[in-house]
Amino acid sequence: MVTLLLDSAQLEVVLSATERAAAFRQRNVQVAREHITKVQLTDDAWSWLRGVPRPGLLVPGVIASGSFESAGGVDFVLVRRRRPSVVVDLDGDAEFQRLVLTTRHGLALVQALRLDVEDEPADVADLVAP
Repeated sequence: MVTLLLDSAQLEVVLSATERAAAFRQRNVQVAREHITKVQLTDDAWSWLRGVPRPGLLVPGVIASGSFESAGGVDFVLVRRRRPSVVVDLDGDAEFQRLVLTTRHGLALVQALRLDVEDEPADVADLVAP
């Protein structure tokens, strides 16, 4: 599962070496906070996939990873099995229109985006910890 870091300027999707290889990426995904328009939690991320992997990996029901291109734009996807996920809609981002990510920190991300946070990047789970 990916690690999400959020500060007042951006959301960073931190990828492990294995996730980078599966997604055909050399660096983490960074999105300006101002480009985030909507965040939705889902138990079935597979229903949110659109387009074809370019470049990416798709083993239906097992893993979907990488850039998925469709008529609606390019999405960054990292979905594993049938686990809780988050869908982040973007507007104005130069690289992606949507992020679809398997993470157990989806609710924490939704709550953290409603908070005024510091400039220092922090794990979203830590931002909303009691």
